[in-house]
Amino acid sequence: MNHWSTYIVETDFAFMAANSLNAVRIPVGWWIASDPNPPAPFVGGSLQALDIAFTWAERHNIHVIIDLHAAPGSQNPDAHSGGRDGSQTWGDSQIAQTVQVIDFLAARYAKRSSLLAVELMNEPVAPGVSLDSLKTYYQQGYNAVRRHSLTAYVIMSNRLSGFSLELLDFASQFNRVVLDMHYYALFDKKFDSFTVQDNIDYFNNFIASEINAINRPDGPLTFVGEWVAEWQVKDATKEDFQRFANAQMAVYRKATFGWAYWTYKNVNNHWSMQWMMDPYISLGNA
Repeated sequence: MNHWSTYIVETDFAFMAANSLNAVRIPVGWWIASDPNPPAPFVGGSLQALDIAFTWAERHNIHVIIDLHAAPGSQNPDAHSGGRDGSQTWGDSQIAQTVQVIDFLAARYAKRSSLLAVELMNEPVAPGVSLDSLKTYYQQGYNAVRRHSLTAYVIMSNRLSGFSLELLDFASQFNRVVLDMHYYALFDKKFDSFTVQDNIDYFNNFIASEINAINRPDGPLTFVGEWVAEWQVKDATKEDFQRFANAQMAVYRKATFGWAYWTYKNVNNHWSMQWMMDPYISLGNA
């Protein structure tokens, strides 16, 4: 249980503030609403950790995005959605319970000055999560947030493997709503043969065009909620990684709600924004 008190500490928030980072996207699981005694196999402690994070965020003028990263039944087959066996069963029968979790979080944190947004679900995967079910849930989840806050943004994640514009008209009918897109040069065999320049061109051309297509004056704000300076290129130099990261950040400036790096701290160097930003950690390493 030392993980809760040692992995992310207040000095991390001070570091972020000192380096002009203005927000954190904090992933939580649905069982947080049952803390401190969640159902097995989950362990307690996440609610207290989130409470403490809000206190640190307010102390250092950092905004907080609460991200429901794991929904009941799992909205994707990956372990980070709360399952161990690769199953994905989230659907209509889990909507009510998921909305209850959002209502719990919104009620608890709506009055906290650092609350910026509530993300209703992370990375639902198509076709396992149907578009109709997702829209039904997003409508109810939006209403749950609005019962407690008229100012917090509500973030709706695009489906992975779905059409990038499929939520655009739906999301445009709401106030203070954000569409979340995640971009990686990973998890697809097409990237295996990409060179340094191929990767940079992919973001400068394809990803930039996609964000431009989603942005429209009467539509939702746009958010690149996850990205990373990691790829499949072998033997890349430190300068190659810097070019790659800078190219992505230049493209993500098109996102009207900004971006969030995945992650702030990680044992794998290029997945750790802290490692890349802190010369005392990364000095001499690529």
